[in-house]
Amino acid sequence: MKITYYGHSSILVEAGGKSVIIDPFLSGNPGSGISPSDVKVDAVVLTHGHSDHFGDCIEIAKNNDCPVIAVYELAVYCGNQGVKSHGMNIGGSAQFDGFKVKYTPAFHSSSISTGDTWIYAGQPGGVILTMGDKQFYHAGDTSLFGDMKLIGEMHSIDAAALPIGDMLTMGPEDALLAAQWIRTKHVIPVHYDTFPGIRQDAQAFCDELAKTGVSGHPLKAGESLEI
Repeated sequence: MKITYYGHSSILVEAGGKSVIIDPFLSGNPGSGISPSDVKVDAVVLTHGHSDHFGDCIEIAKNNDCPVIAVYELAVYCGNQGVKSHGMNIGGSAQFDGFKVKYTPAFHSSSISTGDTWIYAGQPGGVILTMGDKQFYHAGDTSLFGDMKLIGEMHSIDAAALPIGDMLTMGPEDALLAAQWIRTKHVIPVHYDTFPGIRQDAQAFCDELAKTGVSGHPLKAGESLEI
């Protein structure tokens, strides 16, 4: 499994000839290092509806004639934008061609802004993506919560993307505990430095992770982790 980071919370996962992008906030993110038109994938997966995660999902899905996989209400919204969509919900899983998606809880909010109106986008979620014999957990935007222990007990997570930005998600201290609870081998810190309020030292976070026996990877945009 090859995991490539494109800034903020955007992650591309590749294995067995299949490619999935999660939360493709690219064109509005000066730190992404890639254009939506350059993305070649078999599916787009969303953790929730906020613009810094919804991002360029419609353009990418249209360009690739691929589905947007999301929590039900958000999937319906995407379908109304003229793309293929597959609605799911928290706790559910679905097998696709070459990969499996399972939605886990995340404690956050989820909505889509359309001028003066906010559209309800269902519950936010985390995603466990299984490709071959590897499992990748994208926690989405979330606080620390006790059922992360259950996620770790019920799955064999090889690598995880955990938010560390604080203010809008859990910060570094809580993410350290989350990494231990989910029993992962590798952590990619996400959701930091994009905006002034979420500045963090990702290397310092990864140094602390190492003390717990977990490998941290403060990837730059376009850098990859292979597991």
